Amino acid sequence: MEKKLRQDPINIVKVVLFGPESTGKTTLSKQLARYYNTVWAPEFARDYLQKKWNNERKTCEAEDLIEIAFGQIKLENKLAKKADKVLICDTDLLETKVYSEEYYGGFVDENLDKAAKKNQYDLYLLTYIDTPWEEDDLRDRPGLRLEMFTAFENALKKHNRNYILLKGDKETRLKNATKAIDKIIADKENLSSFSDSLLI
Repeated sequence: MEKKLRQDPINIVKVVLFGPESTGKTTLSKQLARYYNTVWAPEFARDYLQKKWNNERKTCEAEDLIEIAFGQIKLENKLAKKADKVLICDTDLLETKVYSEEYYGGFVDENLDKAAKKNQYDLYLLTYIDTPWEEDDLRDRPGLRLEMFTAFENALKKHNRNYILLKGDKETRLKNATKAIDKIIADKENLSSFSDSLLI
């Protein structure tokens, strides 16, 4: 089980979009992937939970979270091999851990908890709640946006994660995100590139 939650070793810059639902994470993930001409790892939970809702008319349950975590890491590891120096992740296991704690009275699967703490990323982009709420089948806490945001920021602080807070319109967020990512890229050597692997 532990192996299914472990990141494959690869020398790339990993950036996580982190924060409550409906705060522009997916939009910015796509923008950043275009900017860096690389790939982005979508949120596995969205497809998983949408199918569950469509087929069973059921929302997320505590036991779904470990399956979501497996799917997320599998997706991340697969796409990391196709990345060009930078992988943009629309979420990570720490985000799944925060949701588990907030929705299920502090409960977190032991394996998920361990992996969320162990897996490493270069930068977290914490998205603020100054974006309009967009309703869908899965989103359910429009009245608790600030409380959820605080839970996410507290998790980053508690686990000493490198993060910046992103506020403002799409252009401002993109500008501030790329500025921070560019600094990390400049400090790293011999980053893996999918285009390089094609030449071997």
